Amino acid sequence: MRIIILSLLTALAFSPSLQAVEKTTPADLKTAARTFLKDFAEQQKDEGYAVTYSLGNIDSRLNLAPCPDDPSVRFSSDPLSTTQPTLEVSCSGQRPWRMFLSATVEIRGEGLVAARPLSRGDRVTESMIDTQPIVVNSVRRSAVTRRDALIGMELRRSVNAGTVFTPDIVIQPDAVARGDHVIIVARSGPIAVESRGKALANGRIGEQVLVQNLRSERTLRAMITAPGRVEVPM
Repeated sequence: MRIIILSLLTALAFSPSLQAVEKTTPADLKTAARTFLKDFAEQQKDEGYAVTYSLGNIDSRLNLAPCPDDPSVRFSSDPLSTTQPTLEVSCSGQRPWRMFLSATVEIRGEGLVAARPLSRGDRVTESMIDTQPIVVNSVRRSAVTRRDALIGMELRRSVNAGTVFTPDIVIQPDAVARGDHVIIVARSGPIAVESRGKALANGRIGEQVLVQNLRSERTLRAMITAPGRVEVPM
């Protein structure tokens, strides 16, 4: 009798049905990845974009350790800058594992484009911006998606009508020009003292330039904090 029971237990332990439970299958990986991509598509829909996606092939012979919870999925490359992002699927159980899946993701929406030919040095205004449907993540260096991020910026180079605005096309304009009169703010904690000065070079917000205090005629190195305003430590 004992021999029969032992034989039954041994057979159950090595039965295909039980072994199948004790591993993570390619089907499990596909389910986790598709759920992740579906959630991503819903998030982008709330932002006004339509997302289509598909998964690459997964080796059907793949046999990974069981995962006590659902596998974790994340993008290992930026989906907003490529249509071929990679998904990282991982498990942090007693026998942790990690693998990468290929995917195709296209994010479609209204892109901001030049409404007419524009010249290098132009300051972008509302009338210079138009919209047209684009695959946002197929644009090299990614597309600028907010009008307020463009208006007031300066063009680095000339562009044709219909050119998609990308971060490398525009640059923050000079906030101070050589010879401009500026307000010099000397600050120490909550205490600030203002004086008048003159800029000795061009510069953008966040850059340092030499300025001359008009009262003392001292030359100082100051940081530009706003158009016509610079700051020095007290």
